[in-house]
Amino acid sequence: MTKNLEELLRQIEQMRHELHELINSKSFSDQEVVVASQMLDSILNEYQRLLSKKSKE
Repeated sequence: MTKNLEELLRQIEQMRHELHELINSKSFSDQEVVVASQMLDSILNEYQRLLSKKSKE
């Protein structure tokens, strides 16, 4: 696995943890939860894009 993919996996795990912590203390519609969820989505999309690019090489 390349360095970029490994770094993205670390970021994904960190954001998942942060999102779980937020959800435990706030509602799903809280702006902070929504922003964290969108950030995680963005990182997941980037990870998927890199995986797809790697598989085509």
